[in-house]
Parts: sequence; structure tokens; C-alpha cells
Amino acid sequence: MIPIALAIFLLFQVPQQPEIPPNSTRQQHIESAKARYEVMRQAAIRLNDLAANIHTEADARAFVDAVAEQVTGRSRLPWTTKAIRHRVAHAEFEAVSDPARLIPEQRIVDVWNEYVREINAPEESLATLAEIHNLRDAMVAGHRRMWERKQFQSIWIAPGIHATKADGSMAEGCRAVEALKIFHQLFSQPLLLLGARQRVKEGILLSDRLKLSGEPAQKDSIGHAVTVGFLRAGHMQSNPVLSAEIQYVRDHGQRDYDRLMMRLFEEFFPKE
Repeated sequence: MIPIALAIFLLFQVPQQPEIPPNSTRQQHIESAKARYEVMRQAAIRLNDLAANIHTEADARAFVDAVAEQVTGRSRLPWTTKAIRHRVAHAEFEAVSDPARLIPEQRIVDVWNEYVREINAPEESLATLAEIHNLRDAMVAGHRRMWERKQFQSIWIAPGIHATKADGSMAEGCRAVEALKIFHQLFSQPLLLLGARQRVKEGILLSDRLKLSGEPAQKDSIGHAVTVGFLRAGHMQSNPVLSAEIQYVRDHGQRDYDRLMMRLFEEFFPKE
């Protein structure tokens, strides 16, 4: 089964971590984890540099390919994703080249909500424009703070993928890979949407909180821990969107699900 989180088809799958040998010591475990993190961190720095230096469509393709290879593993990328990555790279280049070609937040809302309704996920999984805007704000401001302070550096928080203005603030629309990351977060971490929903009710933008205080509050109003301005996902007993997706595949079959995903992908990245 292929969830919407994968660039809607394999762009954002979390790579599997190698198993720790059962006879390894605690110190060996720690050293091994440090080594793996450093490899991941260096890859993230490279991807961030690629994202921040797109001047041609070839640059955009190199960036999208590098993201896909990092998050799925080169050997597991089926040939059918080449056309998909080509379209994503074209959209990425267009967004970087011309602010008027940034992907509107409303398109994210429309496609996400269509997906939620098609698979019959709970109504609480639907997103509003204000909630997506608030979630983006948290990503742009919080992830940049984490990256700059080197608290944690990975492809998931690389600031170079975000569409920003000259002053570093969030742009009105999204870049292509940034938008796919938002879909991934909506699918895999539903509590982030709930956090954005609560902040919208309270009239709070995390970027404003960071500007005013320099540090975010330790807890937000729904009790989720805040780390440098970005809500951690916390834990849910179940993921309602994932559960609905699994049921959809059981009821309709994999082919119908794949057709649905391709239709949504083409709606989000329309041919010109």
C-alpha cells in the first residue's frame, strides 16, 4: 500500500534503520547511533544546499532525485516514479524561478480534503486554509530555528526547501517538495494538524511567538510539548487517516487506490 505521504508515490518514505546486533554493548549502540546520525546530517546539509541553489530545471531535478534517493533508497525506486519526479522537479523549478508560480495553500487544502473524503477518513482530518497556513508557519519558523542551532538536522527540517521571502519570512505559496512534505505531515502526524487548529482558534502564529520571546512557551494550550517553536507529534493510539486508507484498499482494491492517488497527483501537479 502506498500512502499519500510518499510524494504521493514514494518521495517521502522514512528510511529503515539497520538493526543493532543483539550482542552489542550500550556504548557500541550509542556510537553506532551517532555515526548513523552524522551520515544522515551530512546528507541533509547536502540536500539543503541543493534546495537553496536551484538555478535551472536540471538543478531542480538533481534536488528532487537526491531527496527521493535519501528517503527511499536508490534500489527501491521503481522506474515508474521517473515521470512523477520529472513533474515534481518542473514544479519546483517554476516555484523557485517565479513567485507567481508558487503552489497556493488552497490547492493543498483542496487536494488533501478530496483525499480525506475519498477514503472516508474522519471529518476531523479535513483541513482549512487557516490551519494549513498556520502549520506552514510552524514548519518554516520552527525548523529554521532548530537547523540554525544544530539541535537536530535532517532532511525533514532542512530550511532550504521552504518558500520564503527575502527577509526569511514565509512566502505566500509553497515550493513543490515543501508541499509534499506538508502532505506527509498531515498523513503521518495528525496531531500536528490538531495543534495548528488550536493555534488558529487562539490567533497564534509560532513565528510571532518566536519573535516576541526568542523562545516558545514550554507547553501549548492543548498540552503538546513544544521544541524550538514546533509541536512534536506526540502519540495517538491510532492514526485515523491511515486506518481509513487501509480500509479503502480492503474495500476497493489496490488498483483503485493507485488510480485515486494518480488522479490526485495530477490535480496537484497539472500538466501545462
